[in-house]
Amino acid sequence: MAQQIVVVGAGYTGLAAAKLAARWTGARVTLINAGDRFVERVRLHQLAAGQHLRDLPLADLVEGTGVELIVDRVADIDASARTLRLAGTSRDVGYDRLIYAVGSAADTTSVPGVAEHAFSVATSDDALSLKQRLADSEVVAVVGGGLTGIEAAAELAETHPALKVRLLTRGDLGAGLSELGKDHLRCTFARLGVEIRENASASEVRADGLLLADGAHVAADTVVWTAGFRVPDLAERAGFAVDDSGRVIVDGEFRSISHPEVTAIGDAAAGRTRTGQELRMACATGLPSTQHAVRALAARLAGREPRRLRFRYLNQCISLGRKDALVQFTHADDTPKESVLTGRKAALYKEMIVRGTIVFERHPTIPTSL
Repeated sequence: MAQQIVVVGAGYTGLAAAKLAARWTGARVTLINAGDRFVERVRLHQLAAGQHLRDLPLADLVEGTGVELIVDRVADIDASARTLRLAGTSRDVGYDRLIYAVGSAADTTSVPGVAEHAFSVATSDDALSLKQRLADSEVVAVVGGGLTGIEAAAELAETHPALKVRLLTRGDLGAGLSELGKDHLRCTFARLGVEIRENASASEVRADGLLLADGAHVAADTVVWTAGFRVPDLAERAGFAVDDSGRVIVDGEFRSISHPEVTAIGDAAAGRTRTGQELRMACATGLPSTQHAVRALAARLAGREPRRLRFRYLNQCISLGRKDALVQFTHADDTPKESVLTGRKAALYKEMIVRGTIVFERHPTIPTSL
């Protein structure tokens, strides 16, 4: 009897994993996702700014692939029985192999007031709520100097030039970039009128803005929270080995070290390279590692020894509105080279990469940088 592979989560990694598993194995493949649409998460700052995103029904994306789609939320995993309990119907779905690709969400619990007063761009609903809020806002404070915060601040400032945008970061702006990259960020934010506040640690979010650790108050009608992400606690509750962030600890094949019948990919997996470097949350990591993980699973099911993981970083692509971007070229270990691409060419490059993710989701056997 054919093995049953169940994939939980239909984001960038989960959708690709389901289609690859259906193509590369003889197993029956079921994909479970809480929503019926594929979400272009890397574009949600555009949605929040008021731009239209394409509609991508999951049913269309899996049509003809042999993947069974179930639209429901997984409430619990029974690892000993190898079953999933669905929230909407309370039915159980059994699996022989599980691909865990539940992704991540905004961390709204680590700082008081975030859940009550802040907005995020972590989900479509979050982005749409922020879009509605902006209609009545004059000052927006974006908290978090990572790529999500940088992209959100630039997009909001460019789309709404009358809006006062403040970007607060715990450290230095663009800490992981080269000097050329940092200079371009500063010049771009100066052009867009974005106020930068570095070494600013938020201790509380209030209805009228932020309270910082040094006691200072930053006024804002709207606070956008991009300072960190969290993963669902499904894996931890199921008894899988997880790290301090709740991500599944995996081996070089992205198998759970405690439950080898479980493959974890994307943001909810704590993967490492052969040198021990932790893989960062990004499409640049998730898509090639998904190919590797499903190839390894297919090899195991066929009785073959999988290939070892080979991974290197190439660049970081940061959109800065629709007309500008920063492509920071990197060494294999993700440290920056003193080489960047900026301006309109970089914006076109970034757009090509983002569109390429959808091409990959439609045809996930396209080679990646793995």
